[in-house]
Amino acid sequence: MAEDASPELACVILAHSDPDHLHRLVEALDPFPVYIHVDARATDDMFAAITADLPARATVLPRRPTAWATWGAVEAEIEGYRAALADGGTTHIALLSGADYPTASIAEIRGLLRDHPTDSFSVSAKLPYAQWGRTGGFDRLRYRHWARGKRMLRLPVPRRLPRDVVFAGGPSSKILAVEHARAVVDTYDTQPELVRFWRRTWSSDETFVNSVLNTPRFVPGWQDHHVGDVFLWWIDWGGPRKKSPPWIDTEALPRVLARRWAPEQAIPWMFARKFSTAASSAVLDELDKTYGLRQGAVATEAS
Repeated sequence: MAEDASPELACVILAHSDPDHLHRLVEALDPFPVYIHVDARATDDMFAAITADLPARATVLPRRPTAWATWGAVEAEIEGYRAALADGGTTHIALLSGADYPTASIAEIRGLLRDHPTDSFSVSAKLPYAQWGRTGGFDRLRYRHWARGKRMLRLPVPRRLPRDVVFAGGPSSKILAVEHARAVVDTYDTQPELVRFWRRTWSSDETFVNSVLNTPRFVPGWQDHHVGDVFLWWIDWGGPRKKSPPWIDTEALPRVLARRWAPEQAIPWMFARKFSTAASSAVLDELDKTYGLRQGAVATEAS
């Protein structure tokens, strides 16, 4: 990379609701290109509102159903990577939800990527993962699963696991160097038996890509170019166990602005979840002001 070249981040956004926040997120990510997937289960009116009046740097991806804990979210992620790789001009690709928002300036995000030009940021653990219950997460793989609403349906008949795969899991949010994203897409395209297997794993968006990345025959040298000791997203999973984090409101603002769980955390988080227009507008205004986000949009709104 040339000395003065600014690394570019392509952002794949998986959305299903809240058009106002989605548009605000796209504005906050300027000038990064964005690739937007809208859940096929969203109404036509919702889809039209989300995709209306997007800037030229935004690409709308073909729609798939992306129900919670199902394979559709993986397909949307892969197609986002595929589109970003085809357009080129980027060094990294981030996977975000439509309820995310930056907690850093664009210059700081670029600076982090400049310091890690070939590195990926993904928190993943090889299975068994102690936080995933008695089997360490292997029950997600050994049995076929379906989801109905936010309930798990499991066929209680074990199946054989694929050979020569390093099984791993972790949050689906990540920033991948383009070579790692390309390896994920190539594996998806050339390993149909893995795709068939993973279609019926539980929360496959937390295990498929992470397992591909940790398997040397798919991604040689991953461990040498993987920054996995800090999660770049602030998500409030504290308190009672729940399936989704709460909306971020003004009460949470000091913790979001702290940007570190502990003083010794070397890299501050760059994004947070989850925001909504209804619950988070005041917090989002403060983030814009603090990190200089949406400057063009704010100037237009003020005029």
